Amino acid sequence: MQRPSTTSLYGSRVLLIDDDEDTRDLGAMGLAKHGYQTQTCSSVEEALELLERSNGELGAVVTDLQLGSRSGLEVCEWVTQNRPDTPVILVTGHGSLDAAIGAIRVGVWDFINKPIDLSRLAHSLERALSHSRLKQEVTRLRESVARPAVAAPIVGESRAIRAVLDLVERLHESDVSVLITGESGTGKELVARALHNTSNHAEGPFVAVNCAAMPAALLESELFGHKRGAFTDAREDREGLFVRASGGTIFLDEIGEMPMEMQAKLLRTLQDSRVRPVGSDDEVAFEARVLSATNRDLEDAVEQGTFREDLYYRLNVVHVPVPPLRARDNDVLLLAQHFIEAVVARTGKQVVGLSSQAAQKLIDYHWPGNVRELQNCIERAVALTRFEELTVDDLPPKIRRYQATRLVLDADDVEQMLTLEAVERRYIARVLEATGGNKTHAARVLGLDRRTLYRKLDRLEIGDKD
Repeated sequence: MQRPSTTSLYGSRVLLIDDDEDTRDLGAMGLAKHGYQTQTCSSVEEALELLERSNGELGAVVTDLQLGSRSGLEVCEWVTQNRPDTPVILVTGHGSLDAAIGAIRVGVWDFINKPIDLSRLAHSLERALSHSRLKQEVTRLRESVARPAVAAPIVGESRAIRAVLDLVERLHESDVSVLITGESGTGKELVARALHNTSNHAEGPFVAVNCAAMPAALLESELFGHKRGAFTDAREDREGLFVRASGGTIFLDEIGEMPMEMQAKLLRTLQDSRVRPVGSDDEVAFEARVLSATNRDLEDAVEQGTFREDLYYRLNVVHVPVPPLRARDNDVLLLAQHFIEAVVARTGKQVVGLSSQAAQKLIDYHWPGNVRELQNCIERAVALTRFEELTVDDLPPKIRRYQATRLVLDADDVEQMLTLEAVERRYIARVLEATGGNKTHAARVLGLDRRTLYRKLDRLEIGDKD
């Protein structure tokens, strides 16, 4: 039985297994109130069939211990073997020490007695899902070490992006630390990969670490490594990512989010080119180029006392600012075509480009999500279109409805200049926005009477003339 779905904090679905219909219904309704999507079933057989089909899409499993003649521990064992990242919570009205021991042996996350306290169950799910996501991030980091760096081109011909490419080219024989800054979605990791791929370290590994994705203790273990027994889950020695990046590049993404207690340890590591694994008295040398990136103003963070000044200067030997997409207007269509071709190559769908009307909408839009937003927009449009060219109707609603209101001129760049009609359209729209749509007030600001303003709104196709 499928309950109405609502998205949880983690965007996960929960499978609830119980052979009592009332318990299933109450549990599903209770979890829905806490924001979870819930799917239910009543037997081991049904649960295993559903899990087989789910292909890992379920976030967590909540199962009763006694399911007719069979045990919920069978479900736990299957999940542990086939979906190790999916946490299982066991519920029983027959709590006993033997049942708890059996649950622990098959890898159950938590053990809850009936009657179910839904608040406790929701809290346990929240912790379990958070832990699961963290494990997946760590796994992704470790797998990325083993993958060879892939050359990813930086697409663009605007003056702003050419300045970035020029810096990348000038640094190709240098090993200095580079700080890459820019808004979210501008392509900072792409710049980091370009710096790696054009450097003397190109044959070595490229290791990317999201410093905002892990708490300080786990981040320290991942970066520096640990010795067996250093903490509860440390079952064997593990070298850190700094060491594993030797001969290549380590990329510290979201460096501005690194906890203060880690900043001092990172500074010493960069100064000495040596790391001390957690739980060890010995240091290990490494030789890797260090690149870092942030969307924060680190100079301001230094003034506020949330980022170490000495670490800032250690990381910021060379600064590469990545421009937002709105500063690369004549790159928008070039990037859009690049993404169209990439999606077509992956899906085989017959799309050749953009209609002129769709292209104009992309140029007019201000792209607060930058290149990442443009890529998502194009992937969505290609998936929805029924034609060989993307049309305005294929674009997301906010882009279809957007009216450009900001006037930006760069006297040194002819390509960025606007027609007089475009200047007039943007200025009138900006005045209307500033006056909250009050046309009488807007006409007064513009020095026009209302009738003249209405004719201009009609001619320039600005908003609603009512």
